[in-house]
Amino acid sequence: MTNNPKGYVSFVLHAHLPFVHHPESENYLEEEWLFEAISETYIPLLTNFKKLEEEKVDFRVTMSLTPPLLSMLDNKLLQKRYIKYLKKHIELCEKEVVRTKDNQKINTLSHYYLDRYTSDLHIFKDVYNCNIIQGFKHFQDIGVLEIITCGATHGYFPILYVNEKTVRAQIGVGVQTYEKYFGRKPRGIWLPECGYVPEADKYLKEFGIEYIITESHGILYANPTPIYGTFAPIVSPTGITAFGRDIEASKQVWSSICGYPGDFNYREFYRDIGYDADYDYIKPYITYDGVRVNTGIKYYRITGKTENKDIYDLRWAMDSVEKQAGHFFDSRQSQITNLSKYMQTPPIILCPYDAELFGHWWYEGPYWLYILFKKIYYDKCDFKLITPGEYIDKFPEIQQSTPCRSSWGANRLQ
Repeated sequence: MTNNPKGYVSFVLHAHLPFVHHPESENYLEEEWLFEAISETYIPLLTNFKKLEEEKVDFRVTMSLTPPLLSMLDNKLLQKRYIKYLKKHIELCEKEVVRTKDNQKINTLSHYYLDRYTSDLHIFKDVYNCNIIQGFKHFQDIGVLEIITCGATHGYFPILYVNEKTVRAQIGVGVQTYEKYFGRKPRGIWLPECGYVPEADKYLKEFGIEYIITESHGILYANPTPIYGTFAPIVSPTGITAFGRDIEASKQVWSSICGYPGDFNYREFYRDIGYDADYDYIKPYITYDGVRVNTGIKYYRITGKTENKDIYDLRWAMDSVEKQAGHFFDSRQSQITNLSKYMQTPPIILCPYDAELFGHWWYEGPYWLYILFKKIYYDKCDFKLITPGEYIDKFPEIQQSTPCRSSWGANRLQ
């Protein structure tokens, strides 16, 4: 922790799922996307934020909660179905404790999953009264989480802008939905798929949006060329500030070759008892028509590029988390120390990721954030965590430049 930081790191987690809700039937597999995300991403994030709060660790993180996701989380029927989903998983875990009793390592994991889903049920019903939106609102209200909005349906602006009224509606409904749940206006917006078009600026301005999150290329190819690249925001002629993704920090987390989630000690996402267990045994816990699907109960670690996977070991996974949190910390320290020599204002390293990477795809991800945030708070370093809104407040003198048309994803240019 430092009182005079040479630079800042800003985590932005994009929490979004497509709107899926079928009141006419409980047999739509797609609704389970939401239930999986609640158990594997949203509750773990809230749990780790709560631990940091209780330990009096001052941290900062930004999250976009999209209108489709907020609407699903607030839906009473989906809340009831999530409880039913948890009870079904608890029942399966209880059977797994019995079924795996002759294999100590797997049996230990079956007890772990039983405890985990039982805890989810308690947290969802008793702590958050079935509404985890209030959990996120709490952390925004105490000043450690900055929540931003997104387009109404996550519609892609580079396509929609041919009818600008559509872009205006996407932004307007995004802001309106945000105000409904958080009682204030959002300062920022995660552009859907980070798709930027200059035609959207006037509508962003109209609805009070101060800043956007863009892909790296949106900044690097801006006009005129930004002096500091993605290490400082730029402001468009209409007054919209743009923050660009840092390539190095993203690669360390995202890359399938050198990214942290590929560590051999981590849980293997694709090996699940929904596919491994005896069919008659698992049939009550897969789809209504008998198609095998993931159950969330996974006993194996990545191991390597092999079908012969070793059994997952929680302690080994946590060891890898702590090493990789240290590696990320050291990398940002080195990056900021070097950058600060050449910049008049402290650099900002923007780290935007899909929220569901943390927990759902990378099971250990929420714990990695917890360890990293503690390390940044307690260890000697030249940087602090910050939100984009706080950075604008601290350093309001920003180079004027128009971001180029750009997008998240392959090749990133449209």
